[in-house]
Formats: sequence, structure tokens, C-alpha cells
Amino acid sequence: MAILKPKKYPHRKVRKGKNNGVATRCNTVAFGDWGLMSLDNERVTARQIEAARQSITRYVKRGGKIWIRIFPHTPVSKKPLDVKMGSGKGEPQYDVAKVKAGTVMFEIADVTEEQAREAFRLAGHKLPVRTKVIKREEF
Repeated sequence: MAILKPKKYPHRKVRKGKNNGVATRCNTVAFGDWGLMSLDNERVTARQIEAARQSITRYVKRGGKIWIRIFPHTPVSKKPLDVKMGSGKGEPQYDVAKVKAGTVMFEIADVTEEQAREAFRLAGHKLPVRTKVIKREEF
């Protein structure tokens, strides 16, 4: 699977903005049985999402079903090395997902608890946030 990237951008270059507070949406396990929840506010790049997805898939040996609940909508620009101050904003380099504390980033179903916990532990090492494995609340 290729790295996640939006088809179109509303604006080619965007400002950093703030990423404070806790998640009010995407904060419960909605599709699978187990979820990987973020405990920090951070920007997660498309490469980090893909690396985490690959580690989960490899560990469960293509068993179970995996959902990616975050998508990198925000372009991040960067100026080249050895460029003097001024002369505008740099070109977009990569895309990020703004993840708040409490966001469920990945979900998995049809695997045992041990498999889910180990797969999410491996995936958590690829991400820039502290993570926690949560179980679906049965109502």
C-alpha cells in the first residue's frame, strides 16, 4: 500500500496552528474489538502511519482486520538547507495528521487479546506519541 496522501488540498500551504486539548471525536473503538489510543497531542506523518500499519500487519500475519482511523490531511512545508531568512514560505514536503490525546488511531478485530496487545505495542514504537491499548466497550 502506498503512503497516504490527499488527492487535493484546499490550500497548498497551511499554517502550523494549535493542537491542544483532548479528542472529542474518534475517541472510542467503533469498528474493531481493540484500539490503539494516543495519550499525547502530536503531528503524525504519513510515513509513521504506514510504518505502524506494516508492523501490525506483519505481526498478525495478515490475519484479522485492521482499520486506520487517522488520515494525514495537513501539508507541512520546509525550506531547503542554506537558504537565508525571508523570501517566503517553503515548499510542501510531507503530510501530517494532527492527533490529539484520546484519539483512537488504529483498530483491529478477529484476533486474540495477546495478539492485539503485541501488535499495538510494536506499532506504538513507530509513532511519536505515547499509546495505550483499549478494548471495545460492550453496551
